[in-house]
Amino acid sequence: MINGTVVDLSRIQFAATALYHFLFVPLTLGLSFLLAAMETVYVTTGRPIYKQMAVFWGKLFMINFALGVATGLTMEFQFGTNWSFYSSFVGDIFGAPLAIEGLMAFFMESTFVGLMVFGWQRLSKGQHLAVTWLVALASNLSALWILVANGFMQDPTGAAFDPVTMRMRLTSFQDLIFSPDAQSKFVHTSIAGYVTGAMFVAGVSAFYMLRKRHMDLAKRSFRIAVLFGVLATIGVVTLGDALGFVDAKAQPTKLAAMEALWHPEPAPMPFNLIAFPSQAQQRNLGAVRVPGVLSLLVTHSLDGTVADISTLEQEAQQKIENGIPAVQALKTLAHNPQDPAALAQFDAHQADLGYGFLVQRYAPHLSQVTPADIEAAAKDSIPPVAGVFWSFRIMVGLGLLMLAFFVLSTLYSLRNKIERKTWVLKVAVWMIPVPFLADEAGWLVAELGRQPWTVYGVLPTWMSASTHSVGYMAFSLIGFVALYSVFIVVEMYLMVRAIRIGPGEQGGSGGGQAQPRPTLAPRAVPAAPYGSKLEG
Repeated sequence: MINGTVVDLSRIQFAATALYHFLFVPLTLGLSFLLAAMETVYVTTGRPIYKQMAVFWGKLFMINFALGVATGLTMEFQFGTNWSFYSSFVGDIFGAPLAIEGLMAFFMESTFVGLMVFGWQRLSKGQHLAVTWLVALASNLSALWILVANGFMQDPTGAAFDPVTMRMRLTSFQDLIFSPDAQSKFVHTSIAGYVTGAMFVAGVSAFYMLRKRHMDLAKRSFRIAVLFGVLATIGVVTLGDALGFVDAKAQPTKLAAMEALWHPEPAPMPFNLIAFPSQAQQRNLGAVRVPGVLSLLVTHSLDGTVADISTLEQEAQQKIENGIPAVQALKTLAHNPQDPAALAQFDAHQADLGYGFLVQRYAPHLSQVTPADIEAAAKDSIPPVAGVFWSFRIMVGLGLLMLAFFVLSTLYSLRNKIERKTWVLKVAVWMIPVPFLADEAGWLVAELGRQPWTVYGVLPTWMSASTHSVGYMAFSLIGFVALYSVFIVVEMYLMVRAIRIGPGEQGGSGGGQAQPRPTLAPRAVPAAPYGSKLEG
């Protein structure tokens, strides 16, 4: 059995690198479409200010893109180094979208990014605009394939376990791609990136307006950003609701944890606005509740109900008891893959195979499993409730805060009053980190809520890790955290430096046409008078 400390360190390392990397991804997604929008206005109107905007924000995009690539390269390698059993078990399915992401989206994105940056003087307006839109498309394609892979981990559709090879095999590539979880998560995550890009542009533009620098560029950038932000934030809220509806069917334990719902309640079910969940006591230590709202949010009706944690634990016990014969049949098939009795036993119980694996953490020899082992494994089937509950509320709360900010800023901007509302501009600067915090909280909801599974209902996390030593994992974790911390410092330094310098092509505070730099002309030497000492 794999050392539990190694599993925990492997999880912490992957979480740390993923959270670091996810600081860069949403901004790349959001800025790419804002650049395309600005350049589209430039091409259609011919006004140079929009080209200057595209060039300036393109520089910040490139800084973020480069460091995003640097932090993302190690992510896929960790599956092979730290999660080798997982890679072997589901590699035939999980590897396909990752390979497509690398071959199509990553290479496509990198190629067109180079053309976008260095092609201003080499491509026509239309050609460069097409390249910029392809960069935005490629960025989202990259996110699509990553989220298809993650969607399989959340809801393993399009695959089945093969008792002969002892691996998962792909049964339908179409089902894998068009999994409801994968598609909902892709749209939700992409639009969250648009919110992040919009808030970043709005905040930096507000910084310039507060200092009366590059005013024309700043006001136009701010208006585009907040208009984009209103639409994107509404989209995030709408798609978040759809994703919650999907999770209610695909991952009921995640939804129960998100709502800290411990026991059955009649419809219409109340919503826990604030609660203090205690997993040890299986209850909330105080809560502020809103009557009837949970049924409306999740089921879109007043008579709908949501599965509670105690009910899900009882269902998990039944699944564990049904999954144990499937695991026992696999042990026979490992020695004789054609054993008819073992094949029949596996076919009868394979739907709950993962739950049979889950209890092996407590009873490696399933012939000796006890009711206490089954009860402990059933409790493990519930994710950490407090972490999921509060991460979800932080994400939603920050999302509503950003929606209010974008709506208010849009009204002031359209009325040409924004430069006089210094308090709004100051708030905009302080709001820059908010979407990043919301993005990270959303990632925690998705990944903490999937526990204790690497692949939900199929492969427990405790089985998935590689058999490294504790010392190796500790050293690796410290090294990655230190390296990624350096990347964050470099990102912040380069971004702040570029923002302080400002749009290099603009002169003065108005952001108009470039103004020539003063040059030192050679000093004229007066002609020496006739008869001076310089003569003769």
